[in-house]
Amino acid sequence: MSLVAVAELAHPDLALTPTIRATDASIQVVSHTATDAETGMFFFLVESDSFPEFEAALEADHTVSESLIVAEAETTRIYRLGHSDGTKLLSPTVTEMGGLMLEADSTADGWSVRMQLPDRKTLSSLWEYCDEEDIGFELGHIYTLDDFSIDGVGLTDAQRDALVTAYEAGYFEEPRDTSLEELAGELDISPTAVGGRIRRGTARLIEQTLLDDS
Repeated sequence: MSLVAVAELAHPDLALTPTIRATDASIQVVSHTATDAETGMFFFLVESDSFPEFEAALEADHTVSESLIVAEAETTRIYRLGHSDGTKLLSPTVTEMGGLMLEADSTADGWSVRMQLPDRKTLSSLWEYCDEEDIGFELGHIYTLDDFSIDGVGLTDAQRDALVTAYEAGYFEEPRDTSLEELAGELDISPTAVGGRIRRGTARLIEQTLLDDS
């Protein structure tokens, strides 16, 4: 029975971890390239209030061998990045085990990932692999594709925290009782990152709870 698992990953050699820890940027792996290990190139959606700061961190990041801006707007860019030797990547291992990396978002210390896996045995094997590689693996939500609860709609923990914090602070009231800047202070991330997590989390909730198979 296929299942979806959401987990938090942490290791200093995981892709882009030095950049993640050095900036307030919100980084998301572009999903259709997340398991493309053959080319050695991966695409990332980055939301930041200071791209000079982000690119300085990127330049110093030992996990990055090359970078190219593919598209850009005022606070959002898409980068194509190559990873240096020794960079730890989980998506190729997930693919080898018959799984699929559905989503990966940066957290304060590493990555929050959502994976589709064949069964619980595969999840156990993946945990063992991370343990052998000294990759921190903290399992959050887990659910089967044919029977999930409202807590298992596929949100990353970062998206869930942003949505719950925004709701409790009155962000969705009319008029709003708080702002992205105030939420950013509470969550200790940038306003751009808060906005991105709220948008992506809301989209995920709509996809999983309001849209049917058609």
